[in-house]
Amino acid sequence: MTSRTAAPPDELDAIFDALAAKPRREIVRLLATGAGADDERCCSTDEVCACIFSEKLGLSSPTVSHHMKTLIEAGVVTARKQGRWVYYHLDHKTLSRFIAELTQMAGCADGAC
Repeated sequence: MTSRTAAPPDELDAIFDALAAKPRREIVRLLATGAGADDERCCSTDEVCACIFSEKLGLSSPTVSHHMKTLIEAGVVTARKQGRWVYYHLDHKTLSRFIAELTQMAGCADGAC
């Protein structure tokens, strides 16, 4: 892997910190699986509103907001506001760099794993 594709150390640390909390990992999982796709109120296959996270994870709106802020600051998730709703989706570019870094750390960069 070249240094151009590697996640910068500060970015990598921020992602590890963001994913250290189980609720944030669950939010990422829900985003990755299109959790809100069947909810006609506000969501699509690649965007999910905070209400879905509250319902599926049993978290209050302020708690979801706190977790989303951390994920956004780490670059794992992006947000788009439309009217009353904020729609969240994964930042696949950041996650790809993170996965590439983990692959290299595990010694799997040459397809050895």
